[in-house]
Amino acid sequence: MYPLLFRTVLSRFDPELAHHAGMAVIRVLGIPPFSWVTRSLCAPSAGQQVRTLGLTFDSPFGVAAGFDKNAVGVRGLAALGFGHVEVGTVTAIAQDGNPKPRLFRLVPDRAVINRMGFNNAGADAAAKRLAKLRRRRPKTVIGVNIGKSRVIDVDKATADYVQSATTLAPLADYLAVNVSSPNTPGLRGLQAVETLAPLLRAVKDAAGSTPLLVKIAPDLPDDEITAIARLAVDEGLDGIIAHNTTISREGLTTDAAIVESAGAGGLSGAPLRERSMQVLHIVRAAVPSDFCVISVGGVETASDVQDRLDAGATLVQGYTAFLYRGPLWARQINKGLRAMRGTGRA
Repeated sequence: MYPLLFRTVLSRFDPELAHHAGMAVIRVLGIPPFSWVTRSLCAPSAGQQVRTLGLTFDSPFGVAAGFDKNAVGVRGLAALGFGHVEVGTVTAIAQDGNPKPRLFRLVPDRAVINRMGFNNAGADAAAKRLAKLRRRRPKTVIGVNIGKSRVIDVDKATADYVQSATTLAPLADYLAVNVSSPNTPGLRGLQAVETLAPLLRAVKDAAGSTPLLVKIAPDLPDDEITAIARLAVDEGLDGIIAHNTTISREGLTTDAAIVESAGAGGLSGAPLRERSMQVLHIVRAAVPSDFCVISVGGVETASDVQDRLDAGATLVQGYTAFLYRGPLWARQINKGLRAMRGTGRA
């Protein structure tokens, strides 16, 4: 039903407008009595729980940062069956992001190009929403992804991240430091180990007891991925998220003119599956067995999620396939995982 609806109706809408419309529906699904019905249909089984970061995740599958930038849809996403929601990317200073249009579908590839530019209402606004959520005791783990404010020079990035961490850490189940988006000028340069080490050290101090992870780019050379993974361990971080969107356009089947017209931005979706698995193997080989590794990129099915878990991922995240598979995507994943575990595959 949903694939037909997408092809005939939803694909005709501007992607960003369609996202906002979808988020409005998700927000409604988080309100009783709609949330009761939705959760009864979509909740993962008790056997899918994962214990990591000192937290219990109802399912290994969660929503990646970028889907709910302002922490407005957490309750609805939880009701839909996601085991955690990573909100953001949140910046210390509110910002509009890059000029529109900035979100483009590549339907033949089941992919998306975005150059959103960390559009969000800022850390203070996110903190208010998270505080309200905490009072309602949400039934899902909430991570907060933080990034550099665009108006802040790269050489002053550490203080900017620290400001966000200080504001948001007390309200987050975990924090993720985003130094890997391709859509903020100079941001990826912060991944250099000599620059990243003092930044992570300062943010960790600001985060206090809140678990801290770092999110990396897939476009780094393999040896640099290994170096960052080892740095994360050495600096006492709690995990690593592998990975963000890519600037590569290799292997796409969408007409080259359409891809070119979309312009710059990060590519996400099915084309990242192979590289994502490669990065997962590299990271897992560089960190202890109990170190949390969250794999994201090209995840569409329960089989994809199980493949990541089998390869050493602690948790798995998705985003782009939500656009192509519809609101019951997490339910499909959870149901598929339960079936595979029943057959002994897991």
